[in-house]
Amino acid sequence: MKKFLYIVLGIIGAIVVLANLGSLIGLAFSALLVIGGLHYFLQSGSTLGKLFWATVGIVGLLTAISNIPAFIGIAALALVWYAIRKCSDSPVARTSTDPFENFEREWKSITRN
Repeated sequence: MKKFLYIVLGIIGAIVVLANLGSLIGLAFSALLVIGGLHYFLQSGSTLGKLFWATVGIVGLLTAISNIPAFIGIAALALVWYAIRKCSDSPVARTSTDPFENFEREWKSITRN
């Protein structure tokens, strides 16, 4: 039952991520503006260049902050990752191929009788 709920949770999260894909791309573009503005701001030698690249970085930062649907998409992506991780880590009856572990299990069953 838990595995089914994790699968449903993952499917719902994937739908939300796909619905917010455009916002996520916009957030990535905004992050590129911020990173590029900071990089060229630090390399610029003139005051006018520093002012321009600082403006580019601030515009990128403001568009990134105002992009709330992308943050919902990131949260849904984290939800999908969590569901996949929990679904694959669910305990399943596994038989070990370790001969010592099998020996100990057999020895316990022999000494019990």
